[in-house]
Amino acid sequence: MPDGKQIDTPLTFTIGREEVVIRRRYEFASIANDFLIAIWFLAGSILFLYPAMESLGSWFFIFGSVQFLVRPSIRLVSHIHLKRLPTSQWEN
Repeated sequence: MPDGKQIDTPLTFTIGREEVVIRRRYEFASIANDFLIAIWFLAGSILFLYPAMESLGSWFFIFGSVQFLVRPSIRLVSHIHLKRLPTSQWEN
């Protein structure tokens, strides 16, 4: 190396088109799930302002809580799906 300095090089790797498509699909599912969680909890909070609607508000909180279980499920299924892809022809 010239003048004894170490040169940092960026890490480069190649992923297949199929992997990118799969990752984007699961990312979209995760984002859509997060929006649904926010909607359930916002609606539930608003319904709690009206005593006659508290029961429905409680159900909305339950739906939002179930959606919180969906979040890690999406990530787990994504990882399993990606692990099942055949290795790229470019990998050693």
